[in-house]
Amino acid sequence: MSEKFNIHKAFILAGGLGTRLRPITLELSKLILPVQGKPCLQWNIELAKRFGVKDITLAVGFKNEQIQKKFEDGKKLDVELHYNVEKEYMGTAGALKIAEEHLKKEQKFIMMNGDELKDIDFKTMNAVHEKNNAIATLALATVAYTKAGGLVKLEGEKIMEFSEKPPDEKEGFKLINAGAYILSPKIFEFIPAGKKCSIEKDIFPKLAEEGKLFGVDLGERQFLQTDTFERYDKAIREWKGFKEV
Repeated sequence: MSEKFNIHKAFILAGGLGTRLRPITLELSKLILPVQGKPCLQWNIELAKRFGVKDITLAVGFKNEQIQKKFEDGKKLDVELHYNVEKEYMGTAGALKIAEEHLKKEQKFIMMNGDELKDIDFKTMNAVHEKNNAIATLALATVAYTKAGGLVKLEGEKIMEFSEKPPDEKEGFKLINAGAYILSPKIFEFIPAGKKCSIEKDIFPKLAEEGKLFGVDLGERQFLQTDTFERYDKAIREWKGFKEV
């Protein structure tokens, strides 16, 4: 990896309930469900590691003891893991706010959802982030859109609109949020302390309004979700691992 890649820390959301995968997730955290021999969360840890990012904070809550037992301190994967355990669900931005002290002194950091499989070129994203002096730069994937959420309107590299679940969108191929971001520590100025808050619904739309939200299309790189039985089955069958960067 090039020396110009100057990101050193990552934050991964790993506390979801997995309600659409019940009854399996009544017994197991959805983050440790395997895809081609590895827990979904491990694929995301290894994605960060590919870019030399080894200081990783996991936001955990539901069945967090299973995740901590599985990954321990991260040494087996040659990374350093920290755990933020939520006593109550605080939302994606609320969970990030809890990690502020560990991340706010960084020039920038990576944030990811831990329950998706995605082949991200963070090097390209980093170049876009720096060029635009962005607060947030999102990985975007083109999917057959069926009102799934995370719809993005992109002009050049700037995200003009960000809507989680627009009710009147026509179906077709659309750009959506692919669950991987490069964030400036200025993001914490937009997140209220001690309140449940969604980075997708509450924070990104505000950044788009201020012209500080940018995006990079994954192109042919894969993005596969695992939050339903149908998507999980598709991920197991179709995931091809990471391309070279």
